[in-house]
Amino acid sequence: MNTIGLIAFAFVGSTKAIREEFDLFGITVVGLAMAFAGGMTRDLLVSRVPLALQSPIEISLGLLGVGLAIALSAVLPSPENHPITLVSDAIGLAAFATTGAIVATGANVSAVGVVAIATINAVGGGAVADILLDRSPFILFDDFYASCAVLGGSAYRVVMSLGASGSTAAGACAVVCVGTRLAAVTYGWNLPTMQKLGLIRS
Repeated sequence: MNTIGLIAFAFVGSTKAIREEFDLFGITVVGLAMAFAGGMTRDLLVSRVPLALQSPIEISLGLLGVGLAIALSAVLPSPENHPITLVSDAIGLAAFATTGAIVATGANVSAVGVVAIATINAVGGGAVADILLDRSPFILFDDFYASCAVLGGSAYRVVMSLGASGSTAAGACAVVCVGTRLAAVTYGWNLPTMQKLGLIRS
């Protein structure tokens, strides 16, 4: 799960930087930030040295994602909106939410902690990438995105509480995350704002 997430999110982050016309160094920085920031935050929350600082393989996987983004951008006019990128983003979201839930469970945190760490692991990198791109993190105001990680983490915890195996719970988390994210992209799901609810005038 961690391997899939690293490659997918480095790929997605790099395509965002390419769209903003960053140079090759900037593309690499944004791609690696999206791949690693969420996981590093997760590891700090459970009091362990971030995996990104322990193994050169982690960085290599991130660089692979960056390379794939650069290669795809050379042959496609708008890679950030291509189905490959959208699906990769959904897969990365699911992979990191699942990884976060597994790590949190191993650290014996509460049920709320499992869902919170799963969500942070899944969306933290994207939030940091948006800040590097000089824009507000889109998870706070646009799209049905972080909610997918919350649902996935919740599914993991519920399945575990029913006595199922860790692999079954991980599968449930991944399926819920990918399924809800792809459905959100397909049908244009968004959480309502106060203005849309009619509680505040725009």
